[in-house]
Amino acid sequence: METVGSSNWKLLMVQISLSCFLQKNTRLSLDNISKIFSKILPIYWAFLTYMLLKPGEENHEYWFMFNGIDKFLHVSIFAMLGFCFISTFPKIKFLYFFQIILIYAFLTEILQEEMKLGRSMETLDIVADTIGCLMGYYIYKALIKRYF
Repeated sequence: METVGSSNWKLLMVQISLSCFLQKNTRLSLDNISKIFSKILPIYWAFLTYMLLKPGEENHEYWFMFNGIDKFLHVSIFAMLGFCFISTFPKIKFLYFFQIILIYAFLTEILQEEMKLGRSMETLDIVADTIGCLMGYYIYKALIKRYF
């Protein structure tokens, strides 16, 4: 015959075992996510660099274009870059993450100006890039908090 203390003890052991299993399973899931994004990040980053530094062309007016679409695109592509980067390196300190992405944003803008290929350096592009990378970072953190 089991005593109340004995059954509480067994229940506690089951809860601890389940908690350890879930923690290990979560860690494995995060490692798998990191492995997937470690393949995506270099491809996306190379494509982004090409797109940001390719020669500028005359913009045609399309039905979906609006005033400020350039800034919207900068926010979007840097949000994706920030998300991919933090997914690949989830343990990186925020300050390092922010510095790496911001240096990249500055370098691409400076190179656009210096290469003289029809593109120009714009301060608001750097602001949009910064907002985008922060959005990507915080979206990742929110998803991890919610689902893991």
